Amino acid sequence: MGDPKKQRKKYKTPTHPWQKERIDYEREILKEYGFKNKKEIWKMESILRNFMSQAKKLVAQDTIQAKKEGEELLNKLVKLNLIKPGAKLENILDLNLKDMLNRRFQTQVFKQGLARSMKQARQFITHRHICIDDKKVNVPSYLISAEEEFKIKFSDNSKLSGENHPERIKKEVEKLKEEVEKIEKKADEETKKAGKKVKEKKIKEESNLKEKKEKVKEGKEEKDNKND
Repeated sequence: MGDPKKQRKKYKTPTHPWQKERIDYEREILKEYGFKNKKEIWKMESILRNFMSQAKKLVAQDTIQAKKEGEELLNKLVKLNLIKPGAKLENILDLNLKDMLNRRFQTQVFKQGLARSMKQARQFITHRHICIDDKKVNVPSYLISAEEEFKIKFSDNSKLSGENHPERIKKEVEKLKEEVEKIEKKADEETKKAGKKVKEKKIKEESNLKEKKEKVKEGKEEKDNKND
């Protein structure tokens, strides 16, 4: 049978273990994207680093093979919706970590409203509740292509596929609550504005009345002086 194939690391760890800025940034990414651990960040960084190193090498070379490889790389990234059609190899160097993270299966499930949080999206994927065009994928880090992006849905065999499932209802209820809160907030603002206008009108009327009283008083004093 032979020796089993040795599994290689699919990522590189940071060169320095204690860098405050990097640690704080990675902590924010963990929270924002609902990752299990930092290995997932390092994997995406390694994939991005490979794309960028390939682009740098191909830009420096001026051969037929280099042009062919460059076109293949660009087509691959266009399919992943990381760059736009007609982009050049130099544009690959403008990509950042978040561009890669936004193409992950887990992120797309959350963004399309199939889950209430990133962690729930991860749970749905690992439990095989989500599929891509009737093909079940249970890898949260799977990079979604532009074509697959619109084919993400609940699996037909999953209980979540029913619209009356509690998780689906909660989502709709939350939307209704947000709408009600917006309407109430708008009504409060309108009442405040109306109250302010009434108050200003009242102050104006009081000042006009005061002016009239002063004029009447001045007129009486002038009359008394004439009589004297």
